[in-house]
Amino acid sequence: MSMMKAAVFVEPGRIEVIDKRIPDVGPNDALIRITTTTICGTDVHILKGEYPVAKGLTIGHEPVGVIEKLGSAVQGYSEGQRVIAGAICPNFNSYAAQDGAPSQDGSYLIPQGLCGCHGLKATAGWRFGNLIDGTQAEYVLVPDAQANLAPIPDGLTDEQVLMCPDIMSTGFKGAENANIRIGDTVVVFAQGPIGLCATAGARLLGATTIIAVDGNDHRLGISKKLGADITLNFRECDVVDEVMKLTGGRGADSSIEALGTQATFESALRVLKPGGTLSSLGVYSGDLKIPLSAFAAGLGDHRINTALCPGGKERMRRLMNVVQSGRIDLGVMVTHQYKLEDIVAAYDLFAHQRDGVLKVAIKP
Repeated sequence: MSMMKAAVFVEPGRIEVIDKRIPDVGPNDALIRITTTTICGTDVHILKGEYPVAKGLTIGHEPVGVIEKLGSAVQGYSEGQRVIAGAICPNFNSYAAQDGAPSQDGSYLIPQGLCGCHGLKATAGWRFGNLIDGTQAEYVLVPDAQANLAPIPDGLTDEQVLMCPDIMSTGFKGAENANIRIGDTVVVFAQGPIGLCATAGARLLGATTIIAVDGNDHRLGISKKLGADITLNFRECDVVDEVMKLTGGRGADSSIEALGTQATFESALRVLKPGGTLSSLGVYSGDLKIPLSAFAAGLGDHRINTALCPGGKERMRRLMNVVQSGRIDLGVMVTHQYKLEDIVAAYDLFAHQRDGVLKVAIKP
C-alpha cells in the first residue's frame, strides 16, 4: 500500500480528505500509523486562513500511534511499538536546543535544502502541520525520531495520552512559566483545553488558591475537577475587582493567559501583585497594548513570560508519568469522537464550540 487518507488545507475555509502518498522513511525518521489524533485551536486558525500554511499540507500536530517503520539510524525502538511524539518536534542538535530553546530551532531552513541545525527562528520547532505534513492522516513521518518518540506505558489508552503532545505540555508550561511557589494564588484566564491543563499544572506545582476565569459555566465546572478552588464567570462579575477582594487587595502572585485577546491579557496583568508574573499562552492575532497603570509605568517588577509547547521524548515521558500516576485524568477532556473521513464535520463542531465540545478524538 503506497497511498493513505489525509486531511489537507485547500484554501481558507476549506479542508478536505484526499489520497496522499505515504512518505518515504529516511535514516533518522520513523513512520507512525496514527491510531488517534485531534484538532487544536491552531488548526482552526489555519482553516480560517488566519495562520498561513502551504496549500495541500496535511494538518494536525498531536500524534498517538504505532511505529510502522523505523529509519536505519533510529535505535532503542521497535516496529509495532505504541508511541507518541510532541506537537513540537525539534532537532536537538540545533543551536536553539543547545541554547535552551529547542522549540525555536532552525527547521524552517530544511525545505530550502539547508541544515536545520544552524538556524534560530520563533516557532520553527513546530513542524507537524506547519512546515511538514501533519498528523490528521493515516500515517505521519516523525523527523529526528530518536529524540522525539516516546513509548506509551502499558495500561494507558490513546485517550489518556492524547493531551500530552500539545495541550498538556503547553498548559503545564504556562504553569511552569508562572513561577508558582507553594502557597501561591494563581488566576487562570480561559478554561479551554489549554487553560484547563494550566489549572491542573498550577495545582501540581503547589498553588493553594487557583482562580479559574471563563464565560462558560460548563467549562468552569470541569476546572473545579482539575484543580480550581474558585471559579469566576466574567459575564457575571468584574474579574479584576473580584480577585482583589479575594486577595485582600494584595493581588495574585501569578496569572496565566490562555486565550490570546487584548482583554484577557490586560486583565491578567491587572490582577497581579507588584513583582507578580504573567504567563502568556495565548496566540494573539494583533498588536497588544500594555496599560500604563497596570504596568506601574514599567516600575512594578512584573515579569511577562511567553512560551511555545515544549517537545521531545523526555518531556513526553514526564507528562505520561503524571497521567500514569493518576494525579490527573485528562481523558475527561475528550468529549467527542469522529472518523478521519468525517473530520470536516469535526472541524465544524470544534470551530463553533457546539455540544459542550472540548477535544475531539480523530480515529483513522
